[in-house]
Amino acid sequence: MTSSGSADRFDTTVAHPARRYNYWLGGKDNFAADRASGDAIEAAMPSIRLMAVENRMFLGRSVEFLARQGVRQFLDIGTGIPAPGNTHEVAQAIQPATRTVYVDNDPIVLTHARALIKSGPEGAVTYLDADLREPDKILAHPDLAATLDFGEPVALLLVAVLHFIRDDEDPQGIVDTLVGALPAGSYVVASHATWEFQSPEAIEQLTASNRDGRFVPRTGERLRELLHGLEFVDPGLVSVSEWRAGSESQPRPAVEDVSCNGVVARKH
Repeated sequence: MTSSGSADRFDTTVAHPARRYNYWLGGKDNFAADRASGDAIEAAMPSIRLMAVENRMFLGRSVEFLARQGVRQFLDIGTGIPAPGNTHEVAQAIQPATRTVYVDNDPIVLTHARALIKSGPEGAVTYLDADLREPDKILAHPDLAATLDFGEPVALLLVAVLHFIRDDEDPQGIVDTLVGALPAGSYVVASHATWEFQSPEAIEQLTASNRDGRFVPRTGERLRELLHGLEFVDPGLVSVSEWRAGSESQPRPAVEDVSCNGVVARKH
C-alpha cells in the first residue's frame, strides 16, 4: 500500500510493499528502490523471503479451505502483483462459479491485474483501484456491488496488508467497518507480520530500515484484538507456516523464521 496522492503512487524511486513482496518471491515486477529496501530488511531478517513464501502458501490453503466450505465470494484487499495461485484461481478450481474482487492502490498492480487476471466462464473477477485506509469507498464502489452479493457470505482477505496501516490511521475502525458490512456466515482471513519473536538486535536493524514508519508489526494478541467478535477457525491464530499445513513439507519452518501470524475467522 502507499498513499493515495498521484505523485507518490507513480514514484518508482520509492519502495512499494507490493513490488518489494514481488522481489522477495523472485518476481521481476520491481524497481531498484524496491530491491534496495528488500535487501535492507533481509539483512536484518535473513528469513524474510521464507516469510513471503509461507504467507503466500497460507493464502492458498485458507482460500482452498473456504471454497470447500462453500464460500463463493471473495474480497481480497491488498492483493499485490498477480502470481501463480491467485485467490480466484484457487477458489475457482473448487467452486467454478466463485466471484472475486481484488483491491489494491498501486498502478503497477492495477496494470498487471487487468492484463493477467482472467475469470473462468462461470465466475467473475473485478479489480478495484482503491485504498484500504478508505474502507467506505471500497464498500460503496459500484463495481463491488456489481460483482459480490452481500446478501450471501463473503470471505474478506486482509493478507499481509494490515501491517501497512499505522496506528494513527485507525486500523480498528477500518477492520470494524469492513467486518460490519459482511453478512452472517462470512469469513475473514488475515495475516500480519510480527517482531515478537525477533532479537533486540534484529528489531533495532528492522526499525532502522523502516524510516517512514509505514510498516507496523503487531503481536498476535493485537491481531486478535483487531478481529474481536469473530470465531476463530481451528487451529486459531498461529504462525502462517502452521495453519492447516499438514499437507506441506515437514517439518514446518520455525515461527521465529516466519514471524507472521495468520488466522481464519467466522462472523456469526
